Amino acid sequence: MSQNPIFYPSKVLKAHGKDLGGGFVVNRLLPSAKRQAVGPFIFFDHFGPVTVKPEDNHDVRPHPHIGLATLTYLFDGVILHRDNLGYTQRIEPGAINLMIAGNGIVHSERKPEEQKHDTYINHGLQLWIAIPEDKEKIPASFSHTPASAIPEITNGNATIRVLVGSAFGTNSPVPTLSPTLYLDIQLPPNSEWQLPMLADEQAIYLIEGEVFVAGEALESHTMLVIDHEQSISSGERPTRFVLVGGQALGHRFMWWNFVASHKEVIEAASLAWEAGDSALGMGQVPGETERIPLPKR
Repeated sequence: MSQNPIFYPSKVLKAHGKDLGGGFVVNRLLPSAKRQAVGPFIFFDHFGPVTVKPEDNHDVRPHPHIGLATLTYLFDGVILHRDNLGYTQRIEPGAINLMIAGNGIVHSERKPEEQKHDTYINHGLQLWIAIPEDKEKIPASFSHTPASAIPEITNGNATIRVLVGSAFGTNSPVPTLSPTLYLDIQLPPNSEWQLPMLADEQAIYLIEGEVFVAGEALESHTMLVIDHEQSISSGERPTRFVLVGGQALGHRFMWWNFVASHKEVIEAASLAWEAGDSALGMGQVPGETERIPLPKR
């Protein structure tokens, strides 16, 4: 076990593999047995890099969400989002898809028709954000921010894309419901950078290369919670990592794709989906005939 206090076990979150179907396995960091959330982030999936072949079926059929917001961000590849609000949107590298589930939304994530016969790499992050309790039942919404609209800045040796929130005097155009921070940070080889506390709670996760915190390497597929300013350095290769954080919103109940401050809300949504009831606004996605059934508890 590390003797570096930065790497106390309670601050180190290791991924566990989760098969989403069709052999598509993701590395899941949040929620973990050690902590449910970092700031408002209550779910953190890292998928890929994975080679998608024409015969592969990694499509995610229509399924519901309540009481959260989803953020999808790609480093490589493409995914087609469709939802019951009528939105159809390709998500491509560098862009942000934000879906606020609120009182209920249904969406699918599939390989675009144009890529049906292509072989390509998919690599990205899908995160869930808790939303304030008084906003958990707002109407669902969807927004897409193209890569060209995401601000990119330089701070010391770091090149930073401000995906969500505000950092170093720069604001992302992606809407938020509470203080939220999401940064894509790159360092050149053999460089050092001072990471300040930019949010009430924050953590970093390595995407590629090597990252050292106070001189100690952060292992692959590991998230490190950071509670004060730290020296960050890179190895022999270019380094890329993300920072997530913001204001903690308290404990949430989570089951399947549902998040809520009260258990009975999740129970009602579960019964509605199982019954095929669209009373919660969770109607079918236009053009879709499939749906993921409610799993057994």
